[in-house]
Order: sequence, then C-alpha cells, then structure tokens
Amino acid sequence: MEKILYIVRGVPGSGKTTLAKQLTANVFEADHYFYDNDGNYKFIPSEIKEAHKECQQFVGFAMDSGIKKIAVSNTFTQEWEMEPYFELAKKHEFKVFTIIVENRHGGKNQHGVPEDKIEQMKNRFQITL
Repeated sequence: MEKILYIVRGVPGSGKTTLAKQLTANVFEADHYFYDNDGNYKFIPSEIKEAHKECQQFVGFAMDSGIKKIAVSNTFTQEWEMEPYFELAKKHEFKVFTIIVENRHGGKNQHGVPEDKIEQMKNRFQITL
C-alpha cells in the first residue's frame, strides 16, 4: 500500500475536519491539543506553537509506527507552515497531496474564531499551483 499524507488547508469553517475524516486516513490537527478529557474545547492563544509542535510530533509517531494514510487538517495559510510535514513525508517516503477546502457551502467555524481573524487568514493565504 502506498504511503500518503494529505495536508488539508482552509480557513475556519471551511470544512477541513469534515473532509479529512472522509479520506479514510488517521486525522491529526493542532486543535486536538485544546480539547480536555471531557471533549471540551478551550483555545489558549499563547499555546498555539505548542499545539502545532505536538501535531507534528504525533504525525511523526504515526509515520514511524507504520500508518500509511495520514491527514493533517490545519489552516496552513502560509507555505512555511506546511514545511515540517513535507520534511516528515520525505523522510518516511510519503506521497503528499495538499487539498484546499473552500467555504462555498456557508459553513460556520466551530471554535468561534472572530470574523476579522478569518478575514486576516484569507488575506495571507498562499497558494502554489
């Protein structure tokens, strides 16, 4: 079986998580860091770097353990944010597919991200074709 890493990108509310779950892959997100044991979400802005670091570590562990289909679902508005995953994929010989999810269906973000922050994300979103 071919080893595949899906990088699912988009602004909050676009449907990244929903799509990632449809890919029959193990799904990792920085947002997982902010859930407590009871499933309650509490975003702590000062811990965002730690959340992304943990997400990268979990993806590395999954690759090390032999999981062959992995999806990482984060906003990834900037190219550099994907680099650690590209490096992991290269190290572990995964084929990478990046998927940009647009919010054409009028989805609502589940974590209460303010509209002005979403607009900032849209304005800095980088795409390489």
